[in-house]
Amino acid sequence: MSVTIKHIILHQINTTSEGDVTFEARDEVLSPTQDVELLVSELHRIYNTKQGKGYGFFVDDGEGERVFARALSNYLDQDNDFVAFSKQAIKLLQTELSKYNFAEQGYLMLANYTHIASHYLFVALISPKDSIAVNDDLDVRSNQHLELNNLQLAARIDLTMWQAEPDSQRFISFIRGRAGRKVSDFFLDFMGCKEGFNVKEQNKKLLHAVEDYCDASDLNRSEKEQYREKVFNYCKDKIDNGEEIGVKQLSQQISDDSQQGFYQYAAKQGYELEEEIPGDRATLRQLKKFSGTGNGVSVGFEQKHIGERVIVDLANDTLTIVGIPPNLREQLTRRLETDHD
Repeated sequence: MSVTIKHIILHQINTTSEGDVTFEARDEVLSPTQDVELLVSELHRIYNTKQGKGYGFFVDDGEGERVFARALSNYLDQDNDFVAFSKQAIKLLQTELSKYNFAEQGYLMLANYTHIASHYLFVALISPKDSIAVNDDLDVRSNQHLELNNLQLAARIDLTMWQAEPDSQRFISFIRGRAGRKVSDFFLDFMGCKEGFNVKEQNKKLLHAVEDYCDASDLNRSEKEQYREKVFNYCKDKIDNGEEIGVKQLSQQISDDSQQGFYQYAAKQGYELEEEIPGDRATLRQLKKFSGTGNGVSVGFEQKHIGERVIVDLANDTLTIVGIPPNLREQLTRRLETDHD
């Protein structure tokens, strides 16, 4: 995975025992050494594999919420340098963090880089972690490393999309926060970002369009299953590779004719699908599997088993499963034998 770094910098932010938020800023950008390139490449890879990302845009409510966006624009227009822009960013983060009563610390990283044909600004608050290492002299030493795999507070601005489509509501992507503390509490707010594009809703519309297209095409049960399988495999490959689902390309992959039947059908029926959709694995899994949990019972099965191994009777609110899974059968056998002793 090749990335080309234009500018990158790290600033440190801390919370004192008295609750004051302080920061230490660098006065120059980092040199794009091999280690720095490896850092950005690894963050790019990790970020792409994160599921459930949100998408948004810079909000302007007339109260100066676009400070970050204006500073970024000035930098991109060469009215400001990257160091000055990054110092504005760390001050904005300090101000935002001061509104909260939790102790957040780490390194604010801002990286302007390109990958393939897209130009990005990556913004992340990366936590340090103490560890034990052995040096070349076989001495044991404590050191500190960046906890990349546990990346939680990060956003990426697609500068190419922002400049080409300033009215878009999805040129900023971000990792959704940990349970009990949403990333929007401070991280999105310091950038003046608001969530806009609804990924799950777009994926649900895609599912509905696929099912309706299968019905409209008079496909039999076997043909429907094959069609769903093709759609699922295409979407899964895109998600696994950190790429978005192209609806037109999807149609070309799964249609037997050259008229891109599914793409034309979806457009004609007004499903309002974006040309490219970030895949949501949990939603798309419904192409192959039904699952649900409630009242202490969890059930899941592949769609192909309906009418054969799984008999559904909605009128009587019953579900009959023929053929108990071996591991479940073993558990039940042990428990029932114990209960009868």
